[in-house]
Amino acid sequence: MTENTCVIAGAGPAGAMLALLLARAGVKVTLLEKHGDFLRDFRGDTIHPSTLQILDELGLAEEFHRLPHRKEHRLVMMTDDGLAPVADLTRLPGRYRYIAFVPQWDFLNLVTEAAGRYPSFRLVMNAEVTGVIREGGAVRGIRYRDAEGEHELRATLTVAADGRTSAVRRAAGLVPKEFGAPMDVVWFRLPREASDPDQTFLRLSSGRIMVAIDRGSYWQLAYVIRKGGFDALRAGGIKALREQVAGLLPFLGDRVGLLDGFDDVSVLSVRVNRLSRWHRPGLLAIGDAAHAMSPIFGVGINLAVQDAVAAANLLAGPLAAGADIPESLLARVQRRRMPPTAVTQLAQRAVQAALIGPTLSGRVRPVGLPRDVSRLPVVGALGRRFIGFGVLPEHVRSPEAPPHRRK
Repeated sequence: MTENTCVIAGAGPAGAMLALLLARAGVKVTLLEKHGDFLRDFRGDTIHPSTLQILDELGLAEEFHRLPHRKEHRLVMMTDDGLAPVADLTRLPGRYRYIAFVPQWDFLNLVTEAAGRYPSFRLVMNAEVTGVIREGGAVRGIRYRDAEGEHELRATLTVAADGRTSAVRRAAGLVPKEFGAPMDVVWFRLPREASDPDQTFLRLSSGRIMVAIDRGSYWQLAYVIRKGGFDALRAGGIKALREQVAGLLPFLGDRVGLLDGFDDVSVLSVRVNRLSRWHRPGLLAIGDAAHAMSPIFGVGINLAVQDAVAAANLLAGPLAAGADIPESLLARVQRRRMPPTAVTQLAQRAVQAALIGPTLSGRVRPVGLPRDVSRLPVVGALGRRFIGFGVLPEHVRSPEAPPHRRK
C-alpha cells in the first residue's frame, strides 16, 4: 500500500490540471490514467482564453504556444445563404483574444510534464480503476489494476476525474441526472488543400449539420447525426456518407472517396448530464465525472480546467498542511462550480432545442440569421465573453511550494 495525500483517477484536462496545482503546492499526489498514453483522436481540443490565462498564471503560456496549434479569432456559421459571423474574439479584453486548437494529447503532455517537475507528483499509466477503499463511511483511496496485478492507493482525498463513464463515480454510488441530447457526432478527417477555406466553421443546412476544423494539413470533420442514428447511417453505406459530406462541403467533393469505410470514423455519443451531489466524505468529482457537456460551444476542456483550479484554490492549502478535509469543504467546490456548469448546460440545451434538433429533423431551414451576429450590440458582447471566458472564470490562487521542494 502507498500512502498519498490525494489520488486522482483520470489524467484528462480536469485531473491533470488539479494534479499539477496540488503538486505545485507541495501536496503528495498520484494521478492514475487507464491508458498507456494520451494519443486518442477526436477528443476536445479547443483551448479558450480562460484556459490560456490560467496557463499564463502558471508560467506555461510560452511552452503552450510552442506546441503545434492554430488560432481562431472569429467563429463563423455557414448556411445555404453564405457566411454569418457568430463571435469576434478580437474584441475581448485581455491578452488572449482567440481560441487555440491544439491536440489534446499535446496539452495533457504539457500539463503532466509540468507537474513532473515537482517531487510530490507521480503519474501511473495503464492503471484501470476497479473500486474505491472505504473506511468508516468515507472513501480513503482507490483500487486499481495494471500489468503487474491489483493495487491499493490510500489517500486523504480521492478525486474522480475519469470522464463521463467514471468508474470512481459509479463505485461511490453517485448517479448523474440526464438532460438528453438530440444528436451524436461522427468524427473523421480528410486532407486539406491550399485552395480550401482558411477557417474553422459550422455548416448548417436543412437536415444536416457539420463542423469543419482547420488543422492545417487536414480537416477534422464532425458530422452531426440524430441521436442513435449511427446504425442507420452505417446501413446506408459509406457512399451515402460521402455524398452527404460533398453536398454540405462541395470543396471536399474530390476527396470524400478517401473515406474507405466506417472503420475510418469515430462516433461520439453526446450526453448532457450532471451530478446533484459532487462529493462524499473523502471523495470529490470534477470535470466530466461531475458533468458531461454537449460539444456545443466547445467548452468542455475549459470547464474541466476551471473545476480543477477552483478545487485547488480551496483544497491545496489544507492538503499541504496535512489537515483533514471535511465534506463541507468539498461542498464548497461544488457550490462554486455548479452555477457556471448549470448555466452553460442550459445554454447548450437551448441551442439543441432551438437549432440542432429542428435542423436535423428538417423542420427548420436555418435562414434569416443576421449577417453578423458578432456585432449585435448586446448579443455579440455576451456571446464572445461566454465563449471566451465562460460564466465564472477562475484564477490560480492556490499556494506554490518553495523552490527547495521542486525538482
